[in-house]
Amino acid sequence: MKALVTGATGFLGTALCRRLRARGDEVVALGSRDADLTRPDALVPWSDCRFERIFHLAAWTQAGDFCLHHPGEQWIINQLINTHVLAWWQKHQPQAKLIAIGSSCAYAPDRELREENYLDGVPHDSLFSYAMTKRMLYAGLLALRKQYGLTYLCLVPSTLYGLGYHADGRQMHFIYDLIRKILRGREYGEPVVLWGDGHQRRELVWLDDFVDILLELDERCVNELVNVGAGQEFSIREFANMICRLAGYDPSAIRYDSTRYVGARSKCLSTVKLRRLLPNVHLTPLEHGLVRVIRWFEDNRALLGPAPKASS
Repeated sequence: MKALVTGATGFLGTALCRRLRARGDEVVALGSRDADLTRPDALVPWSDCRFERIFHLAAWTQAGDFCLHHPGEQWIINQLINTHVLAWWQKHQPQAKLIAIGSSCAYAPDRELREENYLDGVPHDSLFSYAMTKRMLYAGLLALRKQYGLTYLCLVPSTLYGLGYHADGRQMHFIYDLIRKILRGREYGEPVVLWGDGHQRRELVWLDDFVDILLELDERCVNELVNVGAGQEFSIREFANMICRLAGYDPSAIRYDSTRYVGARSKCLSTVKLRRLLPNVHLTPLEHGLVRVIRWFEDNRALLGPAPKASS
């Protein structure tokens, strides 16, 4: 199969391209240095290729409170990216199936996080702009399907975690931030201060599990929106306690700063549809995944950041 992947140098993109190549697919992997998708002509060099799949992973965002401070940029940049990719798909690659990535933040906090509610209600205020660009991406898939008969699959993942996460100086997703802070507390005696009261809840899906599920759903599903979650969430305090136990750090030393940004209080996706489509789906147990990520941090100490300077 010949596939084009946008966002190919990101955390998910790197893992997906590796898996596609391992099974023998021909992959055109595009990162931001290969194609500036905010430009309408960014994909023109590949217009004469005939792709069977377009995996659209590219998005302009970061973890933490990034969305809070960049709502206008997020709207403009992500709308440009998505519009240009979808327009190129419709004009030059109508035979290809497009697999797009949605976001759990697109769900309204007062609705159950199941697929039929994806376009209903108002997303969390601090995530509103980015969330609406993800809704608009899905609306674009629906529109192009309706008018031109194009085929798609849109997946909405929980927070992904695994080995090889590269923040590149950006804010880390919460689980990496927790591990980094706790390991720095253990190694350097630094205070461990976590954002919020610790009662906000999150769920995690192992990166390689998500890639497996994505490829299996691609084989089985056409023109569907599907949540890919663990079906179980934990509070930040529960995550922190697990990490402390696995890393050998006293959880009573952790302080919580309730004045800091936490976003949505809960993000547990409904997995009823996923379990119906893939009744034998396998997910890596949380503790097993956390052990591997902790060991990865320990084996790559630069991820912890520099040691604190000794006081004079």
